[in-house]
Amino acid sequence: MTTAPDSDTIDKLVSLSMLHQARRLAENYGGKGRMWQNPYADSRPRAASAIAPVWFTAYPPSVITRPGESVLGTLGDPRLWSALASMGVRAIHTGPTKQAGGYKDGRYTPTIDGNFDRTGFATDPAFGATEEFQAISRIAAAHNAVVIDDVIPAHTGKGPDFRLAEMNHSGYPGLYHMVEVPEEEWPVLPDVPEGRDAVNLSPAIVDHLKERGLIVGQLQRVIFFEPGVKETDWSVTGPVTGVDGKVRRWVYLHYFKEGQPSLNWLDPSFAAQQMIIGDALHSIDQMGARGLRLDANGFLGVERRTEGPAWSEGHPLSVTGNALLAGMIRKAGGFSFQELNLTVDDIATMSKGGADLSYDFITRPAYHHAILTGDTEFLRMMLRMVHDFGIDPASLIHALQNHDELTTELVHFWTLHADDIYTFAGQTWQGRTLRMHLRDEIRERLTGTNAPYNLPFVTNGIACTTASVITAALGISDLDEIGDKDIERIKKVHLLLVMYNAFQPGVFALSGWDLVGALPLDPAQVQDLMSDGDTRWIERGAYDLTGQAPDQEFSPDGIPRARSLYGSICEQLEQPDSFASQLKRLLAVRESYGLAASHQTHIPDVSAPGLLVMVHVLPNGRGTQVTALNFSGEALEEVVLLTEVQPGPVVDMVAETIVGDLHEDGALTIKLSPYEGVSLRIVSTLPSL
Repeated sequence: MTTAPDSDTIDKLVSLSMLHQARRLAENYGGKGRMWQNPYADSRPRAASAIAPVWFTAYPPSVITRPGESVLGTLGDPRLWSALASMGVRAIHTGPTKQAGGYKDGRYTPTIDGNFDRTGFATDPAFGATEEFQAISRIAAAHNAVVIDDVIPAHTGKGPDFRLAEMNHSGYPGLYHMVEVPEEEWPVLPDVPEGRDAVNLSPAIVDHLKERGLIVGQLQRVIFFEPGVKETDWSVTGPVTGVDGKVRRWVYLHYFKEGQPSLNWLDPSFAAQQMIIGDALHSIDQMGARGLRLDANGFLGVERRTEGPAWSEGHPLSVTGNALLAGMIRKAGGFSFQELNLTVDDIATMSKGGADLSYDFITRPAYHHAILTGDTEFLRMMLRMVHDFGIDPASLIHALQNHDELTTELVHFWTLHADDIYTFAGQTWQGRTLRMHLRDEIRERLTGTNAPYNLPFVTNGIACTTASVITAALGISDLDEIGDKDIERIKKVHLLLVMYNAFQPGVFALSGWDLVGALPLDPAQVQDLMSDGDTRWIERGAYDLTGQAPDQEFSPDGIPRARSLYGSICEQLEQPDSFASQLKRLLAVRESYGLAASHQTHIPDVSAPGLLVMVHVLPNGRGTQVTALNFSGEALEEVVLLTEVQPGPVVDMVAETIVGDLHEDGALTIKLSPYEGVSLRIVSTLPSL
């Protein structure tokens, strides 16, 4: 049992709280003309991608530094920026670097989810100082690039704000989706184990509390479900003494981990909106960011239903909340993107007036399926679905590896479209059945005896790197046996995936793990981090981008160095055939012809299972561009009909050679070796011979 907090403790918590800081920051904006100079009502995807068409996405805990140097100091290193800029990178997404974790007994506690459990606006000392973050924005600007930061509108960590809420201080409980449990219901609640401040509730207890009219009940799904760890999205605190001396127990919602309490976006205090918008404006005006990721932004609305689980995805409040937040970011002169793994309907709806860009969760699992199976049918289905739902491919961020697992949730087919009928592999499928088939097919090829170095992550994900997806696709079951010839094969497939993501409209993003060719860690190396079942730590091995810390085997955060197949980018750029050098040439072609600003017009049918063809109209009258990729290990030759394209010479854009002509019948012959890609331009303005 806790004791009643004294006034000094409360005053300190308030001064540290994000809500208090946001309210103070808001005083700087009233009555100023600055916030009326930019359009904000509509999302502006093409304007955002024009600012930054190629992103490097960092993961701060995995950055290896030189002795005595901070992570932020390393990310602002002139040598690094010279290398990134030469490759065509126009933005760095730092990942969350603000204070995160918890606050207990007068001390901050470490993050439990890679700094996605924010507790303050100050820079996390584990990564460096605020001035060092600001310095990154300055050196990025010197290289025609911008910084992208993070705002997390759905939840916080258990910091000062949550502790004040537990103590029932002023309006702080209104920040969170938390409810005081009447004392007569306490016998139903589980005890909180020694050393913890909350415990997950079983489905039966959640159902009981719903029947008592206290909470909305179970949600549509349990993200990060883990038996005995997280069986519902609800946890309960132990007894906490409030500022009024009353002892309370609170039940609170958390979509993700127990230490990430969900915010309440429809409390009469509107405290959540004040805090999150304050955080966003702090990143833009105080830290120098130009863009912001809206993380987990699809979970802002929760509503009780008479029957079945609560309405917790695709809720109109999420749409409204995102429009409010994204509009404020645009008013301040920035742009935003959403990392939204929901249905295609939700991504389309929340993009209208919401975030300017969306992470491409639509085709990401599909291109992984294609490389693992050598068959592009599902990928073609999803590319066409983008158009079917009115989504501009230029509004999507097409990415290689990120900090999360390779998701096989396929939410579109799991929830809203579970009963819809689809045609795939010569059969008709219900959405839910197709989802299970695809999920099992990916998992079979990517884990188990085929690839024991990759690990399942809870029910619907797989922890892996881009390189270890490729090794699984190539049939390599033992990473220790990878030799020089294998590295060349891996590099070839990696560049094919670069072409898929980069040679279409929108933003292309790649990580530090991609740049060095990182393999997964041995689970034994990160056993402590995986104690709660989070296997994603094997894919987050540490990397040294510039090669200036060859003797450092760990990042400052304690992450072991991953095996790097390609070496540092500085070393690679001195070798013409390295991954980074070939990437540089591909991105130079992309930028030269304005591919990011092109318009996708057609995903043709093909006969060869491994072939994917994407057709785009280039800006400024530069003709039609065709991306042709072979996702299989077999050579192929096929004639594709492009009947709506004007005839003319066909140019290999990378080799800068004329390889033929497109005639009046629109027949284009494509020849590709295994795992080869080509970018062709049909120039209709030149004379034919």
